Amino acid sequence: MVFDMNIIIAEIFGTALLILLGDGVVAGVLLAKSKANAAGWIVITAAWAFAVFVGVVVAGPISGAHLNPAVTVGLAVNGNIGWDMVPQYLIGEFIGAFIGAILVTIHYWDHFKATEDKGLKLAVFATAPNIRNYPLNFVSEVIGTFVLVFVILTFGTNGSDDGVNIAKGGMAALGALPVALLVFVIGMSLGGTTGYAINPARDLGPRIIHAILPIPGKGGSDWGYSWVPVAGPIVGGILAALIYQGVWVSYMKM
Repeated sequence: MVFDMNIIIAEIFGTALLILLGDGVVAGVLLAKSKANAAGWIVITAAWAFAVFVGVVVAGPISGAHLNPAVTVGLAVNGNIGWDMVPQYLIGEFIGAFIGAILVTIHYWDHFKATEDKGLKLAVFATAPNIRNYPLNFVSEVIGTFVLVFVILTFGTNGSDDGVNIAKGGMAALGALPVALLVFVIGMSLGGTTGYAINPARDLGPRIIHAILPIPGKGGSDWGYSWVPVAGPIVGGILAALIYQGVWVSYMKM
């Protein structure tokens, strides 16, 4: 296996910007004495969508802008990328997530100190359900990620003969604005249950940073829930690829 450093670096920069801006809006809305405090769910979902836009613009021309292990695994299952390429995408995605979370911590340091609620501090970094029901929380993440990956596959293969010809793979197959709108509608429509991680690197990477860094007055990192935003998106990505290939492509060829 030969590592392509261009892919790794592109995924690092793209994912770091995704997390910096995505977790950054959560910090701005939730943390005390922020000018954006209490701005609400629409602000969070809109900013996350445009954070994806930024990440895709940066990484898309080089790596295809996966920015998400669920997208990477889904594309590997679909046959668009080889399994030997998966580790280099994952390395870039997780390093980028670590960097983005560290930058958010530095940027909002005084606001972390001014915030008493430990749960709000964790929410900057990691998702959590409003109603804790692990099986249904898992299903929510599966459904949200299924929509993400299935639509990426559908848009990316429009006009192709084999159903797998996605240019460079990844979210860049849609274009930056369409994928941002896709993430926006997923957040608005399906995100109210678990906070729509739909991305293992987006949740696990910052959660690890929350656990490691000496954030003032922080609590635990809720490791009991941490498997849900990792396993759910991976399963959702795999199901999207399998159903796309087994049902959608087969039907369109009839």
